[in-house]
Amino acid sequence: MKVIAIGATGFIGRHVVSQLLDAGEEVAVLHRGKTALPSDWQVTELLGERSTLLDLRDKFRDWSPDVAIDMILSSALQARTTLQAFRGIARRVIAISSGDVYRAMAVLHRLDTGPVEPIPLTEDSTLRHGTKPYTPEALAGARAALPWIDDDYDKVEVEQAISSDPELPATILRLPMVHGPGDMFHRFYPVLKRMIDKRPAILQEHAFARWITCRGYVENVAQAVVLATTSEASAGRTYNVADQDNSSEFQWTLKIAQEFGWWGRVISVPHEQTPKHLLTQHNFEQNLFMDSTRIRTELGYTERVSLHEGIRRTIEWERANAPQQIDPAQFDYAAEDEAILSSAIHIAAQ
Repeated sequence: MKVIAIGATGFIGRHVVSQLLDAGEEVAVLHRGKTALPSDWQVTELLGERSTLLDLRDKFRDWSPDVAIDMILSSALQARTTLQAFRGIARRVIAISSGDVYRAMAVLHRLDTGPVEPIPLTEDSTLRHGTKPYTPEALAGARAALPWIDDDYDKVEVEQAISSDPELPATILRLPMVHGPGDMFHRFYPVLKRMIDKRPAILQEHAFARWITCRGYVENVAQAVVLATTSEASAGRTYNVADQDNSSEFQWTLKIAQEFGWWGRVISVPHEQTPKHLLTQHNFEQNLFMDSTRIRTELGYTERVSLHEGIRRTIEWERANAPQQIDPAQFDYAAEDEAILSSAIHIAAQ
């Protein structure tokens, strides 16, 4: 099989390409030339920008891919451009989407004030309608890590557009929160820094401590993309990709602590006793746990890296690659010590 990958030099994409090559597939990589490809990749390099994708149709036709993977779809316009670029050339397209398509995400961000959505979220759960997944401020912050995100970011619209051409069937993969070496969001770091600094306790506001989200280790998520790419049965299908582990944030922090070897306490505290720097405006009554039964049943997806091994590898990478910019206000240990003391007094009084 011949596969062309767009956005293949990023966090997830590089694992997708490596696994495709390991499986014996022939791969072309479209990128801007700003990131050197691994020396052991035997791939065809195509240089170009997303904004000039249609100008590359002749090159795509000459290479003649069976499947096109687009890892960096942000808007309906980009999705329609991908279809135009590969219509009449490729047989299928793989579109990387996100769990943020669900209405539950809008409820979490208080962009939808209606009732919470039941979990687990399946591929048939209610999608967002009439709302964007993030505030403009949150989108600007995400763009610092993912420069391909445009002002019209909306994976719901991406899915609608990419599914609009029956002659070029799309497989849609809704990804979870992904961790692992190279995580540009450093999702583990706020917890790990406190462990590295030998804090006696990590505080979590009650609702956040109970919150359940969807997670996936980067190599496992890449494996899901590869399965969808190499399986003809995935054409026209939509799949949730996520671990089966449904740990709360409290339980997840304990798993990280166990792998790290930190023996402090994780303390769930009432909202009014939680230091301000640990509070957000999210509605944590809305959980985001996604059901991944469909991809496991239809494509035989299983995690190639165990839960604990994925956590261990992520910790190792985070310790060696701390974020270049750290907001010291998010680590106000004096305020945390005061809250820890208040919590201890409250427990003793009981």
